Amino acid sequence: MTPPSPSGNPLQRGWRRLADWQPDRHSIWLRLAVALVITLLAAWMRIALAPAESGGRFITLSLAAAISALYGGFRVGMFSTLLGALAINFALVKPYFSFAFEDPVEAFWLNLWHLITQLVVVGAIALMQRQNRHLREATALIQQGKQQLEDTFEQGATGMTHSHLNGEWIRINQTYCDIFGYTKAEMLTMHFRDFTHPDDLEVDLAQFHRALNDEIHHYSFEKRYIHKRGHVVWAFLTISLVRKASGEADYVIAVVQDISALKHAEQALRTSEQLLRQAHELAGLASWQADVATRRFITLSGSHETLGLPQAEFTDTELLAITHPDDRAHVLRQWALAVQGKAVYDIEYRIMFGGEWRWFTVRAEFERDAHGRAVRALGVTRDVTERKRNEMEIQQLNASLEQRIDERTRALKAAYDELESYSYAVAHDLRSPLRIINGFAQALREDNPKLDTGSQAHLERIMGASKKMGELIDGLLTLSQFSRGELQRKPVNISHIAGRLLDEFASADPRRDVRWEIEPDLNAMADPPLIEALMQNLLNNAWKYTAKTPHAVIRVHAQEVDGQTRFCVSDNGAGFDMTRAGKLFQPFQRLHMPHEFAGLGIGLATSLRIVQRHGGGMGATGAPGQGATFFFSLYAPLAG
Repeated sequence: MTPPSPSGNPLQRGWRRLADWQPDRHSIWLRLAVALVITLLAAWMRIALAPAESGGRFITLSLAAAISALYGGFRVGMFSTLLGALAINFALVKPYFSFAFEDPVEAFWLNLWHLITQLVVVGAIALMQRQNRHLREATALIQQGKQQLEDTFEQGATGMTHSHLNGEWIRINQTYCDIFGYTKAEMLTMHFRDFTHPDDLEVDLAQFHRALNDEIHHYSFEKRYIHKRGHVVWAFLTISLVRKASGEADYVIAVVQDISALKHAEQALRTSEQLLRQAHELAGLASWQADVATRRFITLSGSHETLGLPQAEFTDTELLAITHPDDRAHVLRQWALAVQGKAVYDIEYRIMFGGEWRWFTVRAEFERDAHGRAVRALGVTRDVTERKRNEMEIQQLNASLEQRIDERTRALKAAYDELESYSYAVAHDLRSPLRIINGFAQALREDNPKLDTGSQAHLERIMGASKKMGELIDGLLTLSQFSRGELQRKPVNISHIAGRLLDEFASADPRRDVRWEIEPDLNAMADPPLIEALMQNLLNNAWKYTAKTPHAVIRVHAQEVDGQTRFCVSDNGAGFDMTRAGKLFQPFQRLHMPHEFAGLGIGLATSLRIVQRHGGGMGATGAPGQGATFFFSLYAPLAG
């Protein structure tokens, strides 16, 4: 770095340019050419201005050599010297280009003395130029170092100040001002006490007096300041005392680094550790780390106290010694696989603790080096003894409960089978007396055609009651039949079954004006014979209860309710009162009088039994005179 040329008169500027001249900046050929011109010009001037015989021939050419040395350096100066010597000896005195000296000895000593003189002069000029160059370089380095120090001070990332011993500022960098929110002009009018936190001022002054008394050379500590906006700024302060050569204190250097973010992070970390410790205590967890190479396990943040462990550090040998013998092989195998990266270390095993075997669940993750080798494990351990005990008790209770359920199920099945057999037997045995009653009543009527009207009516009642009783027995047998046997689920087309049954009803009763609508492709997985009976009952009900409707309509369709498919049979017939809907599916319960619609009240009970055997549910909606809708699901109880 070349210092700028100072201002001044032309002579000063010329001298400065001469002093700053650097021959090496130009090529050697250019410098030699300039030296040749200067030397020849000097020789011509010497011939033109004064005869060579008048003396002073060497002086003129010596001046040319000095000028050439100043311009081109030592080698160029010596080149001009040699060229001048040739001119002196052969070109300045007539006849030209002949030797100018008559005495060779005189010529020898004159030329030798001239050469020595020129060597000294040119060498002195070259040495002066060299020293001047070194001086310029040293000056440039000093200027550069000074500028770098200035840049370091002004543009450093830390706040820096120089101050007198009484605290008055010598200089302050911008970073120092920015840390505390003041401008440099504002800061120069203040004392550091003005924005130091009151609780830290006494400590700072005490340390400064120790440094002033030469007890310490410098000191550092974390100090709080008050920002211009009023909040606290944490800074790391370093104070150094600069002394004079005599040892007397001269001035103070202060370096301030803003560590507010670090302090906030430390506070957040402490809070996080506290919350983690509380979480460990609440969850009963202990966190730990293990050195895979040394096989030492160390609990973290005092979490061993959470589990009540006797110490914070264990070796693998100590842990294995208190591990249940039946679990040791499993622990070693899982640890080895996890270290190799072939398995996750997440196991449960028993440890002898407090004089009893306690269950612990342990999970760990591994840190690995660039080669994939495990170097450290980080894990958590939790005491799950109570959970394991509860699980064992639940298992025992489940086993006992399953046994009792099996026993109760067998007993219920036996009772159910016995009841079914009894119902079938009773229904079957009642048929014989009914046939006898009905037969004798019919024989009396045939053998006594002259019976009076009253007697004839009594016989009709006896025969009607016996027929009714037979139909009731048939209903009981039907219920018994649909409650037995194994369910065989197969694909069933309910639309096809409904269409065929309604065609049969229409053929049997052609006088009826009934229109039906059947949604196509109503498919289900169900027992075909049972679905046949189910649809027979529901469609028969719809056909029967629309008998008094002029334009009867029967619909078979499906609807989705909460993601569940329901199959529906709707009609616009007599309907029913919803307040009495609870009796719809009870055996032998009817919502209409016998003289209104014939029936036994067994069809809907049978339908419900079929649907329940499929694991489904059944329901109905209706209103008097506005028809009814019966709907069922075949896979799950009704939703909604």
